[in-house]
Amino acid sequence: MSPIVELREATKEYRGVAAVREMTFTLERGEVHALLGENGAGKSTLTKMIAGVVRPTRGALFINGAPVVLSSPSEALAQGIAMVYQETSLVPSLTVAQNIYLADSRRFHRLRGIYIAGQQFLQSLNFHVNPTALISELGAGQKQMVEIARAVHHQAQVIIFDEPTATLTPEEKHQFFALVARLKARGVSVVFISHALEEALAIADRITIMRDGEHVVTDHVSAFTRESIVRAMVGRSLSDALYAESGSKKARKAGEKVLSVQNLSMGSMVRNTSFSLFAGQITGVFGLIGSGRTEAAKVIAGVAKRDLFHGGQIRLGGRDVRYRVPRPAVRDGIIYVTEDRKAEGFFETMSIAENIHLGAMAGGQTRSQRVSMEEMRSIAAEWTEALKVRAINSDARVIELSGGNQQKVVIAKALVQKPRLVIFDEPTRGVDVGAIAEIHHIIEGLADAGIAVMVISSYLPEILQLSDRILVCRQGRIVEEFEGHRTDAETIMYAAVH
Repeated sequence: MSPIVELREATKEYRGVAAVREMTFTLERGEVHALLGENGAGKSTLTKMIAGVVRPTRGALFINGAPVVLSSPSEALAQGIAMVYQETSLVPSLTVAQNIYLADSRRFHRLRGIYIAGQQFLQSLNFHVNPTALISELGAGQKQMVEIARAVHHQAQVIIFDEPTATLTPEEKHQFFALVARLKARGVSVVFISHALEEALAIADRITIMRDGEHVVTDHVSAFTRESIVRAMVGRSLSDALYAESGSKKARKAGEKVLSVQNLSMGSMVRNTSFSLFAGQITGVFGLIGSGRTEAAKVIAGVAKRDLFHGGQIRLGGRDVRYRVPRPAVRDGIIYVTEDRKAEGFFETMSIAENIHLGAMAGGQTRSQRVSMEEMRSIAAEWTEALKVRAINSDARVIELSGGNQQKVVIAKALVQKPRLVIFDEPTRGVDVGAIAEIHHIIEGLADAGIAVMVISSYLPEILQLSDRILVCRQGRIVEEFEGHRTDAETIMYAAVH
């Protein structure tokens, strides 16, 4: 039988530069096919050609053995192909249930009816999301679950998952993998893009690896090891130092107390939480989604407001502060690097240079408040080189970059402000193994330079690798504190759930 989907010698060019070059890819019926590669390797572009988001510059697409030309995602959906994007494509002003049933053919829906249907459908997937909640009120992990639910609801024969587990907790990942197994048992074909190599090795039948927009290798999963995948992806071997064993590194000594938080409260999400951050140290914060980690960080940075009465106390460098908006926090040297880069991290229609320069202006790091093109290009060149942002040039729009390179722009936009306290919220979400090592090196360099660093992450190996101190958050409170080099993943997870 012919493959359910086949791309033959497909090329996609942007402004004359090939993002994917002469790529051939096949997807068999009822298989899970993992697509791996560094950021900018062309994985998302390849799958967008299959999903009708972009049309190949050259080459052909075959579905069930017949050549087709897809001009839109709706045409792909009519052919039985659905895609769950790395950056969510939900309508923020609609509820969860409305987004799931948005593309249904019926002209009118009773709101109560779709809420009941949505509740039952989400429960069947073991996704704990309120169907009546607005999308704008959800965190990144819950938005991802709604995206997955919407794709499954369409009953597509081909589902493309682009980094579906990047924002999910370990329990939610387990539920997602069980869902993929059920889809496969029903004969659904799955394309799975992930930077978590262990996940690809665990659930895939075949693996395809891309590098610089070209095909490197395709084979059965049994032919690969983690080391061979990394070598094929980046053209070199990365040492195990990327995620070293806990206890193998020496903790940094705490410097002066930069930030003190006492009895911080914000509605039901943050409840009387207290902790401190010190100069020259990396403080890791671990907790499940909904534990209040991100909300507490946003209150500190002025993105969210604590309770007016009995909201607690925040002291920065020995003085009380209460930020109602981020601007004064930025001026005081507090920078929050968001987990939701698309909604909060950058201006997608602006160029790389413009985004980074706006960060410099916000932090008062430019010579004047007037825009100097020479200064903008100089600052952008410095930071794109430092963070190895891969793009056609600094005038490329951020929306045209891969997810990992977008994340690097967000980090550059923050660090150009010369902060004294940096809060990283999921800093390596959707970032490849090579870039993870680079971002970790940047974070550790900040701490070595005497800057206080807070890292919020759902990935325990990252918390263990980076942290000098580890705080565990549960139900809106900090419930445990550990020394980073004297604990293990099991102890931290137990504290997070019990």
